[in-house]
Amino acid sequence: MRDASRTPAATASQNEELYESQRSRVAMPLESDERLLSAVLGGAFLVVAVVLALVAGDGRAPGPIDIGVLVLAFAALANVEFEIGTGAAIPTQLVFVPMLFLLPLGWVPLAVAAASWISLNADVVRGRRHRERVLVLLCSCWYVVGPVLVLLAFGDGAPSWARWPVYVWALLAQFGADLASTALREWRAVSSWPRRLLTAAGIAYGVDAALAPLGLLAAFASTRMHYAFLLVLPVAIILTVFAGERGRRITEEIKLWRTLRGTVELLGDIIEADDAYTGTHSQGVVELVLAVSEVLDLSPEERTQAEFAALLHDVGKIRIPKTIIQKPGPLTAEERRLIETHTVEGERILDRVGGSLAEVGRLVRSCHERYDGTGYPDHLAGEDIPLVARIVCCCDALNAMTTDRPYRAALTVAEAKAELWACSGTQFDPRVVEAVITVIGEDDEGDAGIELAAAA
Repeated sequence: MRDASRTPAATASQNEELYESQRSRVAMPLESDERLLSAVLGGAFLVVAVVLALVAGDGRAPGPIDIGVLVLAFAALANVEFEIGTGAAIPTQLVFVPMLFLLPLGWVPLAVAAASWISLNADVVRGRRHRERVLVLLCSCWYVVGPVLVLLAFGDGAPSWARWPVYVWALLAQFGADLASTALREWRAVSSWPRRLLTAAGIAYGVDAALAPLGLLAAFASTRMHYAFLLVLPVAIILTVFAGERGRRITEEIKLWRTLRGTVELLGDIIEADDAYTGTHSQGVVELVLAVSEVLDLSPEERTQAEFAALLHDVGKIRIPKTIIQKPGPLTAEERRLIETHTVEGERILDRVGGSLAEVGRLVRSCHERYDGTGYPDHLAGEDIPLVARIVCCCDALNAMTTDRPYRAALTVAEAKAELWACSGTQFDPRVVEAVITVIGEDDEGDAGIELAAAA
C-alpha cells in the first residue's frame, strides 16, 4: 500500500463517501501541517536514498537503457491502482523485485523515486493529483528502504532459492517500513491510531505478497536473459484492465450514493415543508444520533443508517393530519392510535423508494419500540430492537423533551437527563442512555450544551 495520500482526514460514513473523499483530496493542495510533515519525511527519505547510492556500491553496472527500461516499467505500473478502503494496491512489485537484483542496491531508492515522480506527473497532467503531492510521493517511497537494508545486511548476492528466508525478511521489512511511514501520516490526519489503515494495509500487502514471487521469477530469469522481466507485461496488462473496471464501478457507486443522499435530503425537506417543527426536530435528532453512534463505535455503514433513520424517523407523519400533529392538548385514544401509525407509514414510503432506503424504512418502523416491549408497532423488546432504532428512540426523546411542544414547555437539560435515567431499562436501552449522557455531558450546562456536544 504505497499511496498514503489517499487517506482522508475525516472518518467516512460509507465506502462510497470514502472513495469520493480520497479522489477529491489528492487533487487538492496539502494543508500546512501535512505539507510540513510530508516535507520532513520526504526530505529524510531523499537523504537516506542519496547516502545509500553513495556508500552501498556493488559489482552491478547496468547500462542507461537498462535503468531507463526498469524505471519506465515501474512508472507504468504505478498508474495501475486498485482502490481499496483508505489506500490503493499498486502492482509495482512485478518490477520492484527485479530492480533489487538488476540495479545496484544503493541505487534502487532513487530509481523508485524517479519512477514514482514520472507516474505522479502523468496524474498531474490528467488532473487527478495536485503537484504538491510530490512531497507525499517521497514519503510513500520509504517502503523501498526496508528490503534494501535487509539485502545489504545479509550480503548482496546472485538470486538463489536457497536464500528464500532472506527474501521473506526483505518482504516483511518492506511492509514494516511502509506501515510505519503511512501510520505516522495517518496519525497527523486523525490524531489517533487509524484502525481502518490495518484493513486497507492487509489487503494491499496481500496483493504485494502474491505478486512478489512473480517478480522474483522475473529477476531470476533476467540474470540469465536480458529484459526477461518484461515477461510480466501480460500480467500487468490484465491487472490494468481489472483496475480500470474497478475504478469505473466505484465511480458508478459514487453516483448512486450521491443520488441516495440527495433523495434523503429531499425527503427531509418535504418533512420540514409539511411541518416546520418536525423538520427542525429531525435535524436535531440527527446531530445527537451521530454523536452517540461515535461513542458506541458503530461501523461506517451503521452510522450512515443511523443518520438516515434519524433524519427520516418522522417521515410517516406527512400522512397524519396536521390537526393531530399540532394539537395543543392531549390526544384522544383514536388520535393516539392514528399517530402511532406514522412509523408503519414511514416504512411504506421508504420501501417504495427501495434500495438502501428500504432497509432504513425497517429501522424507522422500530424507532418507537420500547426496551421493555411496550412500544409500537410490533412490541419488540431488548436486543430484538435494532440498535440504530434504540439510539434514534433515545435521542428523539431527549430532543423532544428539551424543545417546546404545542402541549408543554421544554424541560431543562437536568430534568431531561433525570428522565432518561428514570426510563433506562424500561423505555430506553441502558447502554444507549449512558452514551447519550456521555455526549451531552454529566454537568448541567443548559440547553445549548446538547447542541454543542452533539456537534463535537
